[in-house]
Amino acid sequence: MTFTNDTAFIAPVKSMMLASRQATVDYMTPLGLGHQMARGHHYGPGPWVSGGGRADQTSVYYHRADAGGIGFDRTATGSNAVAQYAAPVRDRFADLKTVTDDYLLWFHHVPWDYKMASGRNLWDELTFRYCRGVESVRGMEKAWQGLSKFVDPERYDETRAFLAIQESEARWWRDASVLYFQTFSKRPITDACGPPADTLEHFMAPNPRVVPGN
Repeated sequence: MTFTNDTAFIAPVKSMMLASRQATVDYMTPLGLGHQMARGHHYGPGPWVSGGGRADQTSVYYHRADAGGIGFDRTATGSNAVAQYAAPVRDRFADLKTVTDDYLLWFHHVPWDYKMASGRNLWDELTFRYCRGVESVRGMEKAWQGLSKFVDPERYDETRAFLAIQESEARWWRDASVLYFQTFSKRPITDACGPPADTLEHFMAPNPRVVPGN
């Protein structure tokens, strides 16, 4: 390690690193949703993005949310894109009983009240996943706070600052996304993260943030 080989440091940092991918998936693209970012610069959430020259470069093309549910039907009753896979894989992805949660909405348009393996309905599972992503980042921040004695102040503060940015952006993604999808589900947001910090109109307005790279 470039910091220390002390197991009291390595164990929590390893846990943070191994959990980081799923945390990002949860607060940006849970349950197989994809391409949900803002137009052009791709920085921040934009599940409402539509129009333009190509439908398949919009967020609404990929999530297909409506009053009945959410997700892209890629089975034989939809685009049948699932047919490109070898038979055993095709059959697993095409069947609601065997497709895993992480690919669910990539291959199926699922009703909001569909019962998930967790026992929650789809809407509650979706909001749970968004919130879990936020809480995962908060857990990383808390873990890092206990590691200052292992790291020089400059690198410790830099990592702490980056985690704070990630936590803010995780909440941004979660708040904007659940508010937007709520316009279709018409169901309450009851996850542990509480009410979103602002209105959907606020999140959909032209974003004054400095976009990295622009």
